[in-house]
Amino acid sequence: MNDYEYMILALEEAKKAYDEGEVPVGAVIVKDDNVIAKTHNTKEKNKCSLEHAELSAIKLACGKLDNWRLIGTTIYITLEPCPMCASAIKQSRINRIVYLLDNNDINTSKIVNEVFSLHDANVPVEKVKLDISKFDEEDIDIISKFFRKRRY
Repeated sequence: MNDYEYMILALEEAKKAYDEGEVPVGAVIVKDDNVIAKTHNTKEKNKCSLEHAELSAIKLACGKLDNWRLIGTTIYITLEPCPMCASAIKQSRINRIVYLLDNNDINTSKIVNEVFSLHDANVPVEKVKLDISKFDEEDIDIISKFFRKRRY
C-alpha cells in the first residue's frame, strides 16, 4: 500500500467518528507495511479529553508492539495534529507523520512544527502533507461539513 491508500483507512475512521458525533479525525499507524493501529476520536463517547485519534492509535500500537518506542512507524492522520498529539507522536518515537488537512489555527500549526523540529534525544519526525485533490471530494467534505455545522 502507499500513503494515499493508508490515508483512505484514516478517512474511514474519521467517518466513524463523524457518525458518532465526534470531531471527524481518524488515525492509522503503519510499520513495515502492516497496519498496527487504526482508530478515531472518542472524546465525547468516553467523556475524556485525552481520547484524540492520535493518542488512541499510539496506545494501540504500543500494545501491539509491546514497546512504547514506535521507531520505524508512520502515523496517518486526517487532520494536522494538535500540540498535545504532536508531543505524544514525538515522545513515542514515530518517525513520520502523514496528514491530509491543515489545522486552520496558525498558532497551533506553528507550535506543532516547533515540536517536530526539536533537536533532542528523540528521533526526528518527518511531516508530509498529502495532495488533497487525489481524494474524492465526498471523503474530504465530511470534515469541513462537521466544522461548518459546529460554527452555525
